Amino acid sequence: MSAEASVGSHAADSAQSTLSLPACHNTDELRNQGLLGSKYVKLNVGGSLHYTTVQTLSKEDSLLKSICNGGTDVTIDSEGWVVLDRCGRHFGLVLNFLRDGSVPLPEDHRELDEVLKEAQYYRVQGLIQHCLTAMQKQKDVFESVCRIPMITSAKEEQKMIATCRKPVVKLQNNRGNNKYSYTSNSDDNLLKNIELFDKLVLRFNGRVLFVKDVLGDEICCWSFYGEGRKIAEVCCTSIVYATEKKQTKVEFPEARIFEETLNILIYENGRGSSPGGLHLLDSRGSGSTSGAGQSEEEGGAVGGDRRVRRIHVRRHIMHDERGHGQQTVYKD
Repeated sequence: MSAEASVGSHAADSAQSTLSLPACHNTDELRNQGLLGSKYVKLNVGGSLHYTTVQTLSKEDSLLKSICNGGTDVTIDSEGWVVLDRCGRHFGLVLNFLRDGSVPLPEDHRELDEVLKEAQYYRVQGLIQHCLTAMQKQKDVFESVCRIPMITSAKEEQKMIATCRKPVVKLQNNRGNNKYSYTSNSDDNLLKNIELFDKLVLRFNGRVLFVKDVLGDEICCWSFYGEGRKIAEVCCTSIVYATEKKQTKVEFPEARIFEETLNILIYENGRGSSPGGLHLLDSRGSGSTSGAGQSEEEGGAVGGDRRVRRIHVRRHIMHDERGHGQQTVYKD
């Protein structure tokens, strides 16, 4: 083969090799030609196409500015699009922030977190701070709202109480769980218990976890928990005997319920397990007296700090056995 033929063959192979190069390159030559030599930039972010200026991308000392001034290697396809391997869902929001200096953020916490991640990737400090401020506002609003969990199962209740670091007050309210008719004042007293629960929620919001149970066996019963265990219980129902039938009576021991709520604050921030907290709790328990129509029981356990105060309405209304025609008197 002649020298001319060899050179011609080599040139043909070289030309064919040049044509077979891939469509995407990552070279300084294309990078400088595609960004530094142009006023405008075409961005392909995960398939989302954006057209903007170098001036916009250079407003903050970010990754995008570094791409524009040649400080970061980028991939440019055959049509001049800068290819960024990121999800393009929120990139338009990033661009709008660079253009205007501010942008409305999504209210959904998950989407806001996604925007924050994109801002951190592109190192847009202004948008990062904007997202963090919005998250803090959401957190403040969430903490100021009174939210009352509803118990759906015994297992859920046990887990909630065991893992909660705050004292817990539970109102068990199941009006339908009654075999007998109610006395005349029972409905009114039941509503008073519910109203008191709502007032306590507003007063001690953030300090005590209040929960409701509408599936339990008790018609109206308050339970107080500290450090994962029951500390006290106030049962507001009793069975009364009127003439020839039994009736269910609902009481409203407001003072005792409020007192037990104050007692449970001993267990706030883990103070109940300290010797001082136990001494104060015992002094309160021994100093309190049962009101009229109430009886107090203490469930025995190991150590004084394991006692459970159970306050029940006395079954004190009984059928009067005087003769027919005489007025029946009930002790109320």
